Amino acid sequence: MKKTLILTATALVACAATAQDDLAPITLKAPDLNREAASLMQTFNKRASCTNYSDRALSIQDLSDLLWTANGFNRPEIKHRTVGSAMNAQDIDVYVFLPEGAYLYDAAASVLKPIAKGDFRAQAVTQQPAQGVPQPPVLLILISDISRFTRVQDEAGKLKFAAFDAGIVSQNISIFCAGAGLATRCRGAVNVPKLKEILKLSDTQVPLLDHPVGYQK
Repeated sequence: MKKTLILTATALVACAATAQDDLAPITLKAPDLNREAASLMQTFNKRASCTNYSDRALSIQDLSDLLWTANGFNRPEIKHRTVGSAMNAQDIDVYVFLPEGAYLYDAAASVLKPIAKGDFRAQAVTQQPAQGVPQPPVLLILISDISRFTRVQDEAGKLKFAAFDAGIVSQNISIFCAGAGLATRCRGAVNVPKLKEILKLSDTQVPLLDHPVGYQK
């Protein structure tokens, strides 16, 4: 009986690994620093929260530029990002939910690392599109790993700084989308228990905000 249990557990681990392996990493493009976009003031004038998205998939360049703007490295030689963070903790990770699966944005490698195969966009959040409106093609989840705040001792302090940092990333996403002709909105509709299950989060990883992103319908 003990041998059977060991074999079953091994089989389950193997199946889980295979399911993740079936979901290939997505290699992102270098950010297009010369892309045509609205002027700075026009971008702020166009910023708005969208609730109605086309189901058309983002181009790989739009997705790459979006993620780099949100949390990429603009000074890779000193490992500094497009966003500031409290005490340079760089605590925010951006998880990307696409129809085929959930990924972690690896800014250093410029790749989406597969986490879970399957369409979890509806399960990851508590707010759904209106009836007849498709799921946005991309869902970004901002998660803070508060263990990176090594200079802060109490959990309340870490959560406070995590919220600040998530807000900074969120603003970059909103402004990029406004300037690049994409649609988004910032929400606190993260389904924490489901995200912990899907993404296998640790106790120090705290989901904070989500951004549906797409082309406006």
